[in-house]
Amino acid sequence: MRFEYSYLGSSAVEHRGDGTALSFAPDLKRQPTYFSGELRQHVAFREAISALHDVVVSDLRFKPKDKSAYKAWAAQRDELVDVEALASQRQSVASRLKTLREELTSLEKESQQRMGPFYAARRRYFDYLYAKNRDFWFVLDPVITVHPDECFFECFSQDESSYGRLGASYEVFQNVGEFACGTTNIDYSSPLYDEFQKIRSYKRTRFEVDPSGFTTQTGGDEAYKEVKIDLPDSWVRGFLQVNSAMALPAVRFTLHPMDVHNFLFVLRRHKEKKGPRSMRYRLVPGQPVRVVFEPWGLEVVCPRSVYEGEGTHDIRVWGRRRLLVLERLLPVARRFTVHLLGSGMPSFYVADLGDLSFTLGLSGWTANDWATAGNFDLMAPRGSVDDFTRRRVFEVLKETWSATPEALASRLGLERGAVLGALSAWTQAGRAMWDLNKGVYRARELSREPLPLEKLRFANEREERATRFLEAGAVHVQARASSVDASLELSGTVKEGGKVLRPALRLDGDQRMVFGECTCNFFQQNKLFRGPCEHLLALRLQHSRVSRT
Repeated sequence: MRFEYSYLGSSAVEHRGDGTALSFAPDLKRQPTYFSGELRQHVAFREAISALHDVVVSDLRFKPKDKSAYKAWAAQRDELVDVEALASQRQSVASRLKTLREELTSLEKESQQRMGPFYAARRRYFDYLYAKNRDFWFVLDPVITVHPDECFFECFSQDESSYGRLGASYEVFQNVGEFACGTTNIDYSSPLYDEFQKIRSYKRTRFEVDPSGFTTQTGGDEAYKEVKIDLPDSWVRGFLQVNSAMALPAVRFTLHPMDVHNFLFVLRRHKEKKGPRSMRYRLVPGQPVRVVFEPWGLEVVCPRSVYEGEGTHDIRVWGRRRLLVLERLLPVARRFTVHLLGSGMPSFYVADLGDLSFTLGLSGWTANDWATAGNFDLMAPRGSVDDFTRRRVFEVLKETWSATPEALASRLGLERGAVLGALSAWTQAGRAMWDLNKGVYRARELSREPLPLEKLRFANEREERATRFLEAGAVHVQARASSVDASLELSGTVKEGGKVLRPALRLDGDQRMVFGECTCNFFQQNKLFRGPCEHLLALRLQHSRVSRT
C-alpha cells in the first residue's frame, strides 16, 4: 500500500538567544491542519515526546547473529591447518610457507598505509549516510491530530508490536494562536529528536504545526518535498487493530510511579536465559497489586497501588521489556493506569502527566504483532447499522470532534447499541478512535483517502467462512439474557461438513464479546488470543439476523 506525502521543507528547529522555535511541516495533500503556541510545561513535554520517539524506533524482534565472518575464518583456518600438517612432512614446503607469510605481512602493512585515506573517507561517508538517512527508520511519519481540547501524536513501532499516543491539552501551552482542527502527517525526522533534548524550562519554546505550507501553490519550490512510502498492509491493519482493542472491556487498575520503577529495576537487573518470560499480575480486591516475574519467581508487591476492581484475577503478559519505554516518564508521571485484556492478550499503560497523557499499547508479545495478534475488530460491537445512520453518527462526531456514545445517542435520538455499532465501523475504517485517557470517541482520519477495508480488515477467511455458514443455513442459535446485568449468552450448533460444532459466547451490555468457547480445532489451539473462530462469528451473526426479523 502506497502513502504519498508532500511537505513544504522539513520540520525545523530555530535556536535564538532567548528561546527555541519548533516547526513541524504538515502534509500539504491533506486538509489544512495547523496549531501554534508556546510551551508552558517544558520538561514534561520533552520527556513525553522523547518516549514517543522510543516507540517509533523500537524493534525488539529476534535478530540472529551474523556468523558469516566467523565461518569464513574457520574455513580458512581449516585450510591452513591442512597445509601445516603437510608442511610437517616436507621441510621444504615449511620453509616456503614461512617466506610467503613474511611477504604477505609486509604487503598487508604496505596496503594499510596506501589504503588508509580511502578507509577513513569511506567511514566518514557511511557515518554521513547513517546520519542523513535515519529517517528511513520511521516506517510512517507520525500522525498528529488537532482537536478543540487537545492535540495528540500517534505512532507505531518498527516491529509493529507497540503503539504510542501522546495527548497534550491546551494547558500545556500558552499564547495559543489560531488553529484548525483535523488530522495530518508531519515530517518528524531523526535530528528533530536531538533538538527535543535541548528543551529547557528557562528558555521560551515555540511549538508550531506550520500553517504557511498550505499557501504554497508551486510544486517546483526547492523547499517542496515529495515523499512516497510503500507500507505493508500489516502496518496499517495493525494500527486499526489497536484502536479496536482499546475499546474492548479490560481489567483496570492504577499503579504508583515508584511501583513501575520497581518493575523496570527488576528487568534492568536480570536477564532471562530461559522461559517463561512473563509478568504475572495477581489482583485481589482491597489488597496491593502483586506482580511475579518469571522465570526467576521474583514477586514485587506494590504497597502504594491497591486493586479496587471486582473479582480476583491472575493475568500473565509477555513482551515485558517493551515497558522500558516508560522509563523516561517516571519523574514526571503522577500515576499509571493499566488496562489488561487477559492472559496473552494486549495491554495498555496510560501515564498521567497532568495536562499530558501518554498511552503505550502492547500486543500479546513482541513477535505476535498487532496485525497477527488477533482480529480484535471482530470482538467489537457488530450490530447491523444502516449506512444512513453511520453517516449521521460520524457527521455529529466530526462536528464536536470528540464525544461519548451516550452524548451521541442523546443528540441523535438513537439507541446506544446502534451508536456503538456505527462508531465501531468507523474505528475499523480508520476514521475514529477510542481515547482511553478521557473515555471518549474522537474523529481521527488515519489517511487522506478511504482505506481499502476489504483488503485490510481480514487477514484470514474466518468471517467469510462464517457468512457462508449463514447462507447455507447451517447455524442454529439460542439466546439467554442475564438477569443480573445487560449481558447476553448465546449458544447453539454449527454444521461443518459431517461435524456438528457447539460454540458459545457472552456479549456484554455494549455488545462486545467478553467470553467464548468452541469445540473446533482452531479454538482449542488459540482460544481467543487470535480472535474468535468462524463458528463463534457465525453464531453472533445469526443472532443479529434473527433479532432483526
